[in-house]
Amino acid sequence: MLAVWRVTHLLQAEDGPFDVIFHIRKSLGNGMLGSLMDCFYCLSLWVAAPVALYLGTTWFEKVTEWLALSSGAILIQAVFIKDDKLPPG
Repeated sequence: MLAVWRVTHLLQAEDGPFDVIFHIRKSLGNGMLGSLMDCFYCLSLWVAAPVALYLGTTWFEKVTEWLALSSGAILIQAVFIKDDKLPPG
C-alpha cells in the first residue's frame, strides 16, 4: 500500500529527479493521460492494478487487492498530506 501511495504521489504531485516527471506530465498536455496525472484518485487505481495482478492468485483476490491498495493510498493521502487537488471529503 505504501509503495502504491509513493508511486502515485510521485507521478501526480512531484517533479522527480532532474524534473523527469514534470516533463512527462507537461508532454501529456490536457488530454486524457494528462488529466489522469492530475487526479490522485484515478492515478492510484492505475498504479495499484499491476501490483494487485502480481500479488493476487485468484481473480477475486486480484480485484479486491486492486481496490484495497488504491483505497489505502487514497486514505494515506487524505489523512497525512495537505493537498488542495483532492476532492472535498
